[in-house]
Amino acid sequence: MISFVTIVWLLLGIVAAEDGYRAWLRYAPVASSGNYSSLPSSIVLLNATRNGPVSTAGRELQQGIRGILGKRVDINETATGSPAIIVGTAEAYKLVYGDFEEEGELEEDGYYLSTEGRDIVIVGQNQRGALYGAFDFLRRIGQGNFAPTSHVSNPHAPIRWSNEWDNLDGTIERGYAGTSLFFQDGHRATNLFRLTDYARLLASVGINGIVINNVNANASLLSPENIQGLGSIANTFRPYGVRLGISLNFASPQIIGGLNTFDPLDPKVISWWSNITDALYASVPDLAGYLVKANSEGQPGPLTYNRTLADGANLFAKAVKPHGGIVMFRAFVYDHHISPDNWKNDRANAAVDFFKPLDGKFDDNVVVQIKYGPIDFQVREPPSPLFSTLRKTNVAIELQITQEYLGHQDHLVYLGPLWKEILEYDLRADDRPSKVKDIVSSERFGRPLGGFAGVVNVGSENNWLGSHLAMSNLYAYGMLAWNPSLEPQDILQDWIRLTFSSDPKVIDVITEMSMKSWPVYENYTGNLGIQTLTDILYTHYGPNPASQDNNGWGQWTRANKHTIGMDRTVKNGTGNAGQYPPQIASQFENIETTPDNLLLWFHHVPYTQVLKSGKTVIQHFYDAHYEGAAVAQTFVKLWESLKGKVDKERYEEVLFKQVYQAGHALVWRDSINQFYYNLSEIPDQAKRVGNHSYRIEAEKMILNGYKTYGVNPFHTASGYNAIVTTSNTTTGTATANITFASGTYDLAVNYYDLYGGKADYEVSINNRTVGKWAGDLEDKLGHAPSIYLDGHTATRITFKGVNVTRGDTLRILGKPNGIEPAPLDYVSFLPPGIVD
Repeated sequence: MISFVTIVWLLLGIVAAEDGYRAWLRYAPVASSGNYSSLPSSIVLLNATRNGPVSTAGRELQQGIRGILGKRVDINETATGSPAIIVGTAEAYKLVYGDFEEEGELEEDGYYLSTEGRDIVIVGQNQRGALYGAFDFLRRIGQGNFAPTSHVSNPHAPIRWSNEWDNLDGTIERGYAGTSLFFQDGHRATNLFRLTDYARLLASVGINGIVINNVNANASLLSPENIQGLGSIANTFRPYGVRLGISLNFASPQIIGGLNTFDPLDPKVISWWSNITDALYASVPDLAGYLVKANSEGQPGPLTYNRTLADGANLFAKAVKPHGGIVMFRAFVYDHHISPDNWKNDRANAAVDFFKPLDGKFDDNVVVQIKYGPIDFQVREPPSPLFSTLRKTNVAIELQITQEYLGHQDHLVYLGPLWKEILEYDLRADDRPSKVKDIVSSERFGRPLGGFAGVVNVGSENNWLGSHLAMSNLYAYGMLAWNPSLEPQDILQDWIRLTFSSDPKVIDVITEMSMKSWPVYENYTGNLGIQTLTDILYTHYGPNPASQDNNGWGQWTRANKHTIGMDRTVKNGTGNAGQYPPQIASQFENIETTPDNLLLWFHHVPYTQVLKSGKTVIQHFYDAHYEGAAVAQTFVKLWESLKGKVDKERYEEVLFKQVYQAGHALVWRDSINQFYYNLSEIPDQAKRVGNHSYRIEAEKMILNGYKTYGVNPFHTASGYNAIVTTSNTTTGTATANITFASGTYDLAVNYYDLYGGKADYEVSINNRTVGKWAGDLEDKLGHAPSIYLDGHTATRITFKGVNVTRGDTLRILGKPNGIEPAPLDYVSFLPPGIVD
């Protein structure tokens, strides 16, 4: 099935607007296309079933070759004797053409690609493999790579799934790119045409399964109407070899089934799930299976009835086994009401505590899905010790493409290097090589299943994830799931060439920005293993380090006036270090051998603790936050250097995000540094923290219709205070005499953009308007909204090249709208080259 958008582009030859919709499947013309002038003029499809992956491969090759090379190729289903692009399964190829000389055995989903002979041969172990080979060929020529090749490519692991946290009402939990593609108003979405193009994107990077609903599942997904709707959704993914899966609510037999129990060992419950499973497979015969979140964060599960987690997982495993399905059972199980008063308590211990006693008790079609770290998708965590603990149980690694704790796609964070670091980590189980990538592939412990689950959360926005640059993470996830030995920079540069351009300048600039982005974000949010110091009690976006401690969620930093960090040692702390194999445990147990970037993850130390760098912990905090925010400013100029080299629409949209990130990085910098300065009372050696000589605090201006407002958290406002209008209908003015030397400045206004209103602002000097703007970022940014003056809503707008004479009058007018009282924090007059 080809989507309407694709048909229009193909048949009419119209180049679609560069809005990000086609992502890396743009099939843009390449300058060196003449090097492939001898490309065969026909495609021969072997054993092509109607709407099967081989037929899809043929259509994709037709479309791609026409776009990249400007050449029309015809499709045949029988050999013609002329040179051809031959696509099919290995079995079908051998029946027609005889054996082919491949290096290595083809495994499930694997393919053989050869462009060395008269024919181009694309042969898969199965039909899905043939499609993956076609996409490999198109990736090569789409980058102008016409060098002859002959190689076998097999996936690293059999399970390569996306997880989408979509809700039946059309919202998406931790989604930052619009509404659901799958659901609306409690049922299947009426318009499914975009799903075909999403299936194309997933298949093009080797993803073979998709779970389409939230792990916090709604039981009504299993209504007869919705089960029928799942069949329609599955039909759109099937031609691309992407099998449908669903998340289940454990209590469904009670919620919608009319039973008085959901005990997994109750015969009535077992029968109910068996019948529902049969109905699902009647609608979706190739259903991949189930994803289950149980007994975590208030979700129901087997522990309600004093049954084990294995009892719960095996209930579903037995139901799907006759149909060839599997069960992905999340290891994200913990008590979110643990007491912070007990210093032995540790959420990071939960997965091993719950699952270690159950190793070997799960059915062979159960896969325990483990988040890459022991807490929750933080900016830096050690690998989960559960990877090396489960020896007899299938496991998969759960990665998060949607940037829940990492800037919600409004901050650039290329995640390939983070994932690569985790996948290459050697846990040394039994003192033998035990890299995480080899554990999840099942190679290390010889289990039948294993793989990858990536939380993607695409939405209705044209560019899928709400950010053009964030799509590098979806591409990198697929590439690393297929082959984790690939280097993140190489993956990134392939993506840049396919998505933007092969222009060396474009490649260099986006590479520099992206490869710096993870350490930069880590620096200005939370470093030394302290976690991402975001607000964990609200939107997981802006800064709020105090929210981490003194609650039951267990993402603690244990920060007080003198010390900081979790003591996870066996000797004195929670014992988490001891959950790792002995060689790793001894490293983390000893403060001298613990890497500085995980120091506060494993050790509770004074702020004056000296790091291996020679700095104290607190001075490293100050310096890192200033350094990270400073580098974020350079991303703006780097991107501006691509003007004219990137199409206007995408250039402007990325520039807007980078300018926003540069401003919000300063919010993070000041907020975190001020918080720990107030807590520790240890000054910054460079005397930067709390000293802002270029600012005029709004609360110190002459106010008319405005009043001072104490911001909470206090550190998310410069000087702890902001101003708001005295009512939601009163226009406010704030004025001040400018005492800075006469000259030309960049005038930056920090304000708060609340969800629920769109205030209007005007800034002027001596009644000369410098600029106007509206508080409408909720329409332009994707991060989870806030209705408060806080670190989520704090932002900045800058007017460049403003001429100022000492003694001039600065005036800001704010007109409230809705619940947004035109809040202002401060104004900065920045000389050229000064960040603030």
